[in-house]
Amino acid sequence: MATLALTQENFEATVTGNDIVVIDFWADWCGPCKAFAPIFEKVAAQFPGVVFGKVDTDREQELAAAFEIRSIPTLMIFRESTILFMQPGMVPEKALKELVEKVQGLDMEEVRKKRVEMQ
Repeated sequence: MATLALTQENFEATVTGNDIVVIDFWADWCGPCKAFAPIFEKVAAQFPGVVFGKVDTDREQELAAAFEIRSIPTLMIFRESTILFMQPGMVPEKALKELVEKVQGLDMEEVRKKRVEMQ
């Protein structure tokens, strides 16, 4: 599956309408972002049931600000509309693949219980 360009207009519907969404916050001028792009694309192709989206932080400044993106690339993973992972910097291919597999294997009922306990 090709990656999806996420914008202010389609972001919420994408996150709420899909089980797992992996997002790359990036910019065209960012060298590490350009280096990470082929890794992101390659891993996306290995998970057809997972949505992989990209947010261009120059074009989508409101989205970047809403998530307090201060460094790019930043990787974010949602499952059932809940942010489970957020980290700035490049992620190696093997680590990205393992992250997606771990998110797929999570018991979301348990995640919700722990979240309530922490509040």
